[in-house]
Amino acid sequence: MSKMVNLPQSAPFAPEQIVALEQVIGTASVVQRAWLSGFLAGLDAAEQKTAPAAPPVDKPKLLVLYATESGNAEALATRTKQDAAKKGFSARVLDMGDATVEALKGAGTIIVIAATWGDGEPPQRAAPFYRALMSDAAPRLEGVKFGVLALGDSSYAQFCETGKQLDARFEALGAQRAAARIDLDLDYEAGAKTWLSETLESLAPKDAGHVIHVDFQKPVVSAASKTAPFAAEISALGKLTSERADSETYHVEVSLAGSGLSYEPGDALAIVPENDPGLVAAVARAVGLEHDGALIEALVSRYDIATLTAKHLKDFAALTGDAKLGALAEDAGRRSEFLNGRQLVDLLETFPHQLKTEQLTSLLRPLAPRYYSVASSQKLVGEEAHLTIARVAYESAGRARTGVASGLVADRRRAGDTLNVFVKANPHFRLPKDSSTPIVMIGAGTGVAPYRGFLQEREAAGVAGKSWLVFGHRHFLYDFLYQLEIQDWLKSGVLGRLDLASSRDQPEKRYVQHVLWEQRERLRGQLAEGATVYLCGDAKHMARDVDATLIKILGADGKDGQAALDALVTAGRYKKDVY
Repeated sequence: MSKMVNLPQSAPFAPEQIVALEQVIGTASVVQRAWLSGFLAGLDAAEQKTAPAAPPVDKPKLLVLYATESGNAEALATRTKQDAAKKGFSARVLDMGDATVEALKGAGTIIVIAATWGDGEPPQRAAPFYRALMSDAAPRLEGVKFGVLALGDSSYAQFCETGKQLDARFEALGAQRAAARIDLDLDYEAGAKTWLSETLESLAPKDAGHVIHVDFQKPVVSAASKTAPFAAEISALGKLTSERADSETYHVEVSLAGSGLSYEPGDALAIVPENDPGLVAAVARAVGLEHDGALIEALVSRYDIATLTAKHLKDFAALTGDAKLGALAEDAGRRSEFLNGRQLVDLLETFPHQLKTEQLTSLLRPLAPRYYSVASSQKLVGEEAHLTIARVAYESAGRARTGVASGLVADRRRAGDTLNVFVKANPHFRLPKDSSTPIVMIGAGTGVAPYRGFLQEREAAGVAGKSWLVFGHRHFLYDFLYQLEIQDWLKSGVLGRLDLASSRDQPEKRYVQHVLWEQRERLRGQLAEGATVYLCGDAKHMARDVDATLIKILGADGKDGQAALDALVTAGRYKKDVY
């Protein structure tokens, strides 16, 4: 039985062909139509096989080499690889922690994205590569093109120092500069996007065209993030330290219910802070803008007013034409002395000038999140995250000061209030995948926080493997954070060994590095069994002293201690979360 078929007039056939096709298809049986469909498909396939193949496109190579501590450089590197592929590059991403200097020789073009940590130091995982590149044994890099994007914090004297040193070293080794280095502060996103886009565009092959990227995956509903934090309710907030302690440390529990957020022990929870209203009022008053309500609101939640940098001095001097301030900004010795312990309000009060709103805000950086190691495991606490926060409080230049986030939590928040938060993953500070691997956890003060998460995770999983905690604080009686829980873990076997270092309980100060040296044979034995070593806490003093002690321990019997420590870092068996 025939069936009426109406082909659209827009079909790519002449009118008489359309009529003929309608007659043939309309009278064809189901079997005939299937045969005809298969015949045409086979005919097309045969023609495609005989068609000459297009010559392969020789895509230029691009290596995106990154050094990261908090994950910002890694995120930029991943995004750069995706953008480079669209512009015709054969791109790959490489962590300096996994790189060798020899691999750079045939890399083609290298975009380096490097963060600076501490006082001008490279991130921990990048340190062995960095030392190898700076050594006399580093290979020549003629024929390699490069560009450096440096990340840093201008409140530190050695701003973007790692990026600057890498930039100079690549040039000294004979590499050809493809783009001028850019140094970016905490508000790096816009500057990085522009520099990377322009650099890739200038390097892209001109005849390759752009690859159209089509993502067929279903859209993913994003959880809370830096740009859209979650208002988490504080379910518990209490002091961990004794009233007789020299400092205050708080335990904070927030609810993540409804946030879509999840974390693993070792990750960080970021608090999007607010400035102290009293400090905000003082800043606005100093420049004659105390009645500008919109500015006051912006200073509370959007701008960093707690730090003072050399750039602030130079920019304020240029804005006001103040000769005395200009002289101070150019004198390195006097400038350093003035900056020490002071904040923006001190500058504005010492060199008083009336400013317009836009003039004041032009001097300011965005208010950055504060990151805290999560002190819990979701396997044990569910839709909660626990934090260990030390209240920063000091007096300088005749003014009492408090930490931006720690002051907010300790002084202006109570249970039932909210904190704006998001999760910052820290994949390089996680428990070993094999739960039987021994772990050595070294920390002081709030550096115990991630280890509480580790031990909760092991408790929830029923793991009682080899675990050793070396914890330091000032006084055993006043500062032993999470004492009852840690003692319970010792009794149950979740924690295998505990060593304490109370620095102020005896005439000679005793720190975690002293414990490590005393227990060096035990530590060597743990390492021989494949242990992973963790370090969390103060970067400026404790971390350096622990590193020096580990080098001394690992360098016994004529060995190169630094090389042995670098080998542990490269193998992922020495992990740091320092601040």
